[in-house]
Amino acid sequence: MQQVSFNVVDRSGSRSAELAEVNRLTIAGWAGRDQAAIEHHIAELAELGVKRPSTTPCFYRLGAELLTQAGQIDVVGVKSSGEAECVLVQTDNGLLVTVGSDHTDREVEAYGVTVSKQVCPKPLAREAWRFEDVSAHWDQLELRAYAVVNGERRVYQQGSVASLLPAADLLGRAPLAQGAAMFCGTLAVQGGIVGMADGDALELELHDPILNRTLRHAYSVRALPIVE
Repeated sequence: MQQVSFNVVDRSGSRSAELAEVNRLTIAGWAGRDQAAIEHHIAELAELGVKRPSTTPCFYRLGAELLTQAGQIDVVGVKSSGEAECVLVQTDNGLLVTVGSDHTDREVEAYGVTVSKQVCPKPLAREAWRFEDVSAHWDQLELRAYAVVNGERRVYQQGSVASLLPAADLLGRAPLAQGAAMFCGTLAVQGGIVGMADGDALELELHDPILNRTLRHAYSVRALPIVE
C-alpha cells in the first residue's frame, strides 16, 4: 500500500487536501483509440526490441509502492524514460484525475514489458481534479511532456487525450475499486524515445482548455551505476 496526498482543485477553483491509500496499481497499455497511432507506438518500441502485444489494450498489474510524488527518482543505468499519462485514483471521496509518468526501463522492456514497468518508480503530481468535473469534456483534455536532456528542453509529447481510449471505456474494462489507481495510456513521442541519464528531467502537464487550468509535475532522474 502507498499513501499519496493531493491538493484537489474543483471546477470553482477551491482547493482541499485529500489523502489516498493506494493498494492496487494498474497501467493501461496500448490504449490508443486510433489503430494507426497504436501501430506507430508499437513501431517505436519495436526499434528497441520490444515484442508486439498479443491484444490491445492490455492492463499491467504493478505494486502500488512504485507511486511517488518526489521530485527525483532513482533508476539503474541510462536506458529508462518516462511517458505523460492521465492517472485515475479512486479515493474515499470519489474518483480523482491527475497526471503522472509511466517511467519504464527500455532495456528490460525488450524481454519483459511488465518487469520493465515494475523496476521503475511511477511519478505522480500533487494536484488533482475531480473526475466528475472533467468527464463531460474528457476528449478536450491535452497532455504535454517536455524532456530536459543535457540541459536542453524540448517538446517530447503533445496532443489531445481524444487519441486515447476514453476513461469511461477503460473503467468499463478494468473497474477501479476504492484504493485503486490506473495510468490511462500515453501519446507517441516526438523525435523518438530517449534514455534519461543522470540529471535529465521530464516535465508533465495535463491541460483543461474548458476550465482553463493545468496540472503539472516535474521530476529528475538519478542514474545509479550498473556494477558488472
